[in-house]
Amino acid sequence: MASLKDRVAIITGASRGIGRAIALGLAKQGCHIVVAAKSTESTEQLPGSIYTVAKEVEAYGARAFPYQIDVRDADQIEAMAAQTVKQFGRIDILVNNAGALWWQPILETPPKRFDLVMGVNARASFLAARAVLPAMRERKWGHIINMSPPINLKIVPGKIAYCISKFGMTLISHGLAEEVRDWNVAVNSLWPVTIIESQASINWKMGDPSMWRKPDILVDCVVRLVQKEPKEITGKALLDEDFLQAEGVTDFSDYACVPGTTPMRIPWFE
Repeated sequence: MASLKDRVAIITGASRGIGRAIALGLAKQGCHIVVAAKSTESTEQLPGSIYTVAKEVEAYGARAFPYQIDVRDADQIEAMAAQTVKQFGRIDILVNNAGALWWQPILETPPKRFDLVMGVNARASFLAARAVLPAMRERKWGHIINMSPPINLKIVPGKIAYCISKFGMTLISHGLAEEVRDWNVAVNSLWPVTIIESQASINWKMGDPSMWRKPDILVDCVVRLVQKEPKEITGKALLDEDFLQAEGVTDFSDYACVPGTTPMRIPWFE
C-alpha cells in the first residue's frame, strides 16, 4: 500500500458524520484535508462545523483548509478547486460525500425537493469531479470516490427522486472511470451494506443503534482504496463489507455501534 503522506484530499460534507470521519481517517494517514461543507457554526441539532473538524485534522499533524461551500453552486465548486491548488499545489483525492436525503413517493416530492437532491447529490458530484480533474491529470494520479450505491432497481419505488440522484452519482463513477483511465485517475462508488450511524440515521429514525455500524467501516474502505495505485481499481460500485472481505478482513465486530450486536445487511444488497 502506498503512503498517503502529503497527499491532498477534498471531502465534501465534512463538517460531521461520515464526512468528518473520512477526513480524520485520511488525516491520520498524513493527508492534508480540505474540509468542505456549509456549516460554519456548530448547533445542537447539527453538531460540528468546518472549523471544528479542521482543528481535529490539525491535531493529527496534517494541514487543514476549512472551506465553506454550497455544493449546488458551480462557481463555488470551481473556486474551491482553484483555492485548493493555490493552497497546496495539488489535488489528489476527492470524496463526494455531501448528500441530501428524501425517501418519499413522487406525489409527496415537490419540485424544489427534487431539485435539492439532484443538486446536492448528482450535479454536485459531476461539478466537483470536473473541477478537480485538471489538477489530477497534470500529476497523472488521482482518486475520486462517490458515496453512492450500486444501481439496483428494487430500491426505486418510494424513493424515485433520491434514486435518480444517487444512481446518477454511480453512473458518473462508471462513465468517468473510462474517460480518465489514461490519466491514471480512478473513479469509484462506495456504499454501506448496513445503516451507518450519522445525523441522517438519527434524524430519520432509521432503527436504533443496535442496527447501525460506525462510520469507521467506510473510513477503512476509503483509506484502502486511495492507498492503491489508481489503475488497480476503477469504475466500480463497491459495497463496504464486500470490499473489505475481498481485502482479507474477516472480523467486523468492532464496527458495530453496540458491542456484541451484528447489524443486519440492508435487504437491497443481499
